[in-house]
Amino acid sequence: MKTINPMRRSLVVMSIITSGIIFLTIHACSIDPQVYGEWYNEEEYYAGGETTIFEATSGAFSTPAPNLSPLQLEKHLSGDMEFEATFVTAPSPVNAGLGPVFNQTSCVGCHTLDGRGDKPTVFRISTPGTDAHGGPLGVAGFGGAIQDKAIFDVAPEAMVDISYVESTYSFPDGETYSLRKPIYTIINNYAPLPSDVALSVRVAPPVFGLGLLEIIPEEAIIALADEQDADKNGISGKANYVYDVRTGLMALGRFGWKANQPNLDQQNAAAFNEDMGITNPIFQTESCFGQLQFDGITDEPEITMPVLEDVTFYVRTLAVPAPRNLEDANIQEGKMYFYKAGCNTCHNPSFTTGIAINAPELSNQKIYPYTDMLLHDMGDAMGDGRQDYLATGNEWKTRPLWGIGLTQLANGHTVFLHDGRARNLTEAIMWHGGEAEASTEYFASLTKEQRDKLLEFLMAL
Repeated sequence: MKTINPMRRSLVVMSIITSGIIFLTIHACSIDPQVYGEWYNEEEYYAGGETTIFEATSGAFSTPAPNLSPLQLEKHLSGDMEFEATFVTAPSPVNAGLGPVFNQTSCVGCHTLDGRGDKPTVFRISTPGTDAHGGPLGVAGFGGAIQDKAIFDVAPEAMVDISYVESTYSFPDGETYSLRKPIYTIINNYAPLPSDVALSVRVAPPVFGLGLLEIIPEEAIIALADEQDADKNGISGKANYVYDVRTGLMALGRFGWKANQPNLDQQNAAAFNEDMGITNPIFQTESCFGQLQFDGITDEPEITMPVLEDVTFYVRTLAVPAPRNLEDANIQEGKMYFYKAGCNTCHNPSFTTGIAINAPELSNQKIYPYTDMLLHDMGDAMGDGRQDYLATGNEWKTRPLWGIGLTQLANGHTVFLHDGRARNLTEAIMWHGGEAEASTEYFASLTKEQRDKLLEFLMAL
């Protein structure tokens, strides 16, 4: 049985308590809601409700929710150890079972400090058609993703070469910006690939706050959907419905860039299996089963259900970092432009969570994630041509914006969008097309000073 380092636990608890005291002391002395008008909402400082942590440091994405009980905190820290564990090839007394083919050796290898990856690490593939449950149809000899690494004496499935074509553009006021279009080429494939393979390249998204998103009531998400654009505002978000392996039923998709996973248990189990080649009680078959790389061993799952549950509890109970300086006049003006651009139509500011039986501290929380959890057509330039259940190649789930301004501090970069093509927030905005075209044009029409203020607002979240 693993034990938690008492010193580390003490530091975590003190960090939670101290950051909260400092915030309350400074914040209480600086806020005057009468000054800032309709765009100021003091409640937004508690982006994660009672799970919010007031810590703008490199650990902003990696802190446990401050309202966990001592027993829950123990479980969280146990999951943290498993999340950071590096898997190795068998036989090994600890963390055995890596591969035979894989993309990473640990969860944290993709989700650096529980945040956003700085380069693509997952390469989804499929062929035209759907599987028995309406999901993507895997590629014979490769499955549903390209594993670009392998254990000793085993051939990786393939590699993906990434290059960029850079183009420079100008805003109406003369300021220039650049966009880099990624070009993906599958190389060194161990076997021939059909000519109609669809490739979807992904960077790892942040994992904090996921437990809160998991228990947003389904009806609250569906209420925001408008697939036929009945209100004629150009926004037609829709829900994805995906296969739940354990129940055998279709369920609302909540996680992944295409909302193709219904819950965190399945999301994490699939990541272990597909990204690291680690079998588990939910996905008990090796990802390379039936391929030349398969070792023919069909023993017990390589991680147990308690390990999988601890990892899931860990990501379920990570704290949400608080926004900063929301009362600042420039930031409030930037928030006004954000709303006038219509960004809030997809990046819906708030929800109230439902009931979490396995983590009651998450229940009934007013949260401010800035997402509607729905799919939106982002235009051809952002499309990848790969269908994922009900998601078309051009449709992507609205990413939450909470914590986005801490990306540089916590993860050491400012790489955004599903495949990391955007190197800053301006580029991320200007890649938005499709349903977001009008919002992008509004942003472009602003003066540089106004655009900077909108960016200041985003950086404050």
